[in-house]
Amino acid sequence: MMSMTFEVSSRVKLLFDFWDVHGPAGMVLSVLVVCLLTVFFELLKVGRVWLSTSSQLAQPREPFPTPASLRSSYSHSSQCHRESSAVLEGSPSESSLAPIDPPSNTPSINNSWLLHGIQTALHVLQVTLGYMLMLCVMSYNTWIFLGVILGSALGYFIAFPLLGQI
Repeated sequence: MMSMTFEVSSRVKLLFDFWDVHGPAGMVLSVLVVCLLTVFFELLKVGRVWLSTSSQLAQPREPFPTPASLRSSYSHSSQCHRESSAVLEGSPSESSLAPIDPPSNTPSINNSWLLHGIQTALHVLQVTLGYMLMLCVMSYNTWIFLGVILGSALGYFIAFPLLGQI
């Protein structure tokens, strides 16, 4: 039975039978591969955010009714309601309820399905890679664990400035 505690060793079997590490050189190479996979995982997360915001998939096709038009239908309400409406007009929540103008270059239906298919494939890749990295950590090898942590930190360090440009 496999040990369920972290150990410092240059021997480990990762993910598949053929990825069997027997020495220090193999461990260094395995840590490097796991580190690069983790950096790719972090970059993939940012890439999905970029694709989502640039493809306008999250925008509704038809705008919501404006709060002003809803308030005009209730123009005969009491003075108290008018005062609360006046307070609401200047609030940040009022601007979040404003209609979203449909984009002038709305993607076609085929293009929308293509973008949705790409998003789905990237999601499946991200989830698969995340589970594979989790299984690498569950090998309970300290060096592999540190490779995942280092790769995550390095990937976030590289990807974080890219989030600001989106």
